[in-house]
Amino acid sequence: MNIIKLVVLSVILAFFTTSIYAKEVQYLGLFTAKEKSYTVGKGKDAVVIKRVMTSCAKNKGWFQDFVPVKGVTPVTEADLLRALNDKNSIVVDMRMQDQYLKETIPTSINIPFGEMELRMDELGCKKDGDKWDCSDTPNVYGFCNGPVCPQSPYSYEGTC
Repeated sequence: MNIIKLVVLSVILAFFTTSIYAKEVQYLGLFTAKEKSYTVGKGKDAVVIKRVMTSCAKNKGWFQDFVPVKGVTPVTEADLLRALNDKNSIVVDMRMQDQYLKETIPTSINIPFGEMELRMDELGCKKDGDKWDCSDTPNVYGFCNGPVCPQSPYSYEGTC
C-alpha cells in the first residue's frame, strides 16, 4: 500500500512540476514562437532566413563522432546564425558546386570538401612547409550534408 501511495504522490508532483516549468518557457532569441525568421546583413543586402517545418529527408549513412577530427569544434544552429553577421567569421559550404548553386546558407562561400587543402589561402591561411598556418584566420564554420556526412570535418584533416 505504501508503494502505491508513493507512486501516486510522485505522479502528482511530476504533473505540478511540469505545469510550473511549462509556463516559464524562454526562447533563445533567434527564433521564437511568433518570430520564425533571422536576418543576415543589413539594408538592401539583408537576407531573411525563415525556419520552416518540413518532412524529414532520409539521409543514408551513419552519425559521425561529435568531434570527428582534432581541432574541429561542433557548433549549434544558434552559433552558426550568429556567425553569419560576424565579420570575423567565414561560413564555408563544403558540398559540391552544383549543390551550392542550387541552395546554400546565405553569405557562405563554396569550397568543395575535396579542394579544401588546395584552397586554404582563401580562408586567410598561409602555407608553412607541408602544413598551413591558420593562426591569424577568422573563425571558419564548415558544413556539408548534415550529421551523417563526414565530408566537412574530415576535409580539415592534415591542413592545419
